Amino acid sequence: MYTWGSSNMEDIGVTYDGSYDPYARPSFTLGIEEEYMVLDPITSDLRSHVNLELISKGRVLLHEHIKPEMHGSMLEIGTGICRNVTEAQFEVTKIRSIVAHLARQNGLRIGAASTHPFAKWQDQDIYPDERYKVMVEDMQMLARSLLIFGMHIHIGIENRETQIQLMNEMRYFMPHVLAISSNSPFWMGMETGLKSYRSKVFERFPRTALPDSFSSWKEYDAYVQLLVHTGSIDNAKKIWWDIRPHPVFPTLEVRICDLPMRIEETIAIAALCQAIAAKLFSLYEKNLSFRHYRRSLMMENKWRAVRYGLDGKLIDFGRQKEMPARELIKELLDFVDDVVDDLGSRKQLEYVYNILENGSGADRQLKVFRETGSIEEVAHYIQRESNVGVIEDVTPFLHEFHAPSDDALAEKVSSLKSENDPR
Repeated sequence: MYTWGSSNMEDIGVTYDGSYDPYARPSFTLGIEEEYMVLDPITSDLRSHVNLELISKGRVLLHEHIKPEMHGSMLEIGTGICRNVTEAQFEVTKIRSIVAHLARQNGLRIGAASTHPFAKWQDQDIYPDERYKVMVEDMQMLARSLLIFGMHIHIGIENRETQIQLMNEMRYFMPHVLAISSNSPFWMGMETGLKSYRSKVFERFPRTALPDSFSSWKEYDAYVQLLVHTGSIDNAKKIWWDIRPHPVFPTLEVRICDLPMRIEETIAIAALCQAIAAKLFSLYEKNLSFRHYRRSLMMENKWRAVRYGLDGKLIDFGRQKEMPARELIKELLDFVDDVVDDLGSRKQLEYVYNILENGSGADRQLKVFRETGSIEEVAHYIQRESNVGVIEDVTPFLHEFHAPSDDALAEKVSSLKSENDPR
């Protein structure tokens, strides 16, 4: 739910009609979506907000920045366009703080992780919305069991051709990003043995995982039109790859991430994705490129990230050898280092080193489980960690969100008519 309103676009000098200057540098703006668990304050089990006023109150304050998801125990939030990482951090902090405040007012709490440690999907209400009814009818048990929570990062890359070329190259680094963000080691009360079980749940859906390489926007558009023509999809929003050109917004959307617990983790990962895009563009404008590898090879690295997270080894295909994930991620940080100061994200990006040292969310969840032997204690830990950095007094923020412009609202309504977009 990246809220790309027309008034915001005018603020940064962007008009998006598909004819953006192909020689212009991308804006590299950021938008972040997070999907939160709605939790019982005592048990930390999932609780439905369907019969409460959480959404209606949230919309009064946050407008299009909050919406329900398919399961009644889930909320999605989305920032507006953020010019830089500092602004994105402020936006996420404000929105998460307000949502946490509203949850408390309704006797609830929020949590940020990509699977709940012990909740069962069979026990969850489906939010009463026609598009979710259609989704369940279409996908059946796959949809009902999609009790996962993700994070999406939108990077402003206005030229469609540039989006495709950068997507081709950024695919290589997506397993590295997943390893850092991994935060779903449990499923329905069981230790799965995977650091990102969410990834495997979502891959049950069609048109997921890493995409193939495309030679041009024209080739990608032909692919989409073929799927539409053959009745496979009715719009490009039903292409749910780990990284994709957004069908409506002028962004490249990174969708591979688990949802981190802490705000600082969210921002560090967003800063890394932005820096990867900026670094690859700096090569692209010099007629240089990062080497392309087969999707099947990159999927080997994705599996390693899913299974082992930061504790495993990823394949360095240039060296043709496996290396510790942490070592390759440090090399990635060195790779992007020369663009970080221009982006103004060095402070936020350095938090990745903290994650490498202290572990991803999955590592920390497992540590709590090893120390306590209690799956319930893991859920309590998620609730506590998700509120680190949340501001208790949200009064100063309550007048900072404004209703969308008429143009933005019209675009949103048009978008929702064909929207059927899971995590």
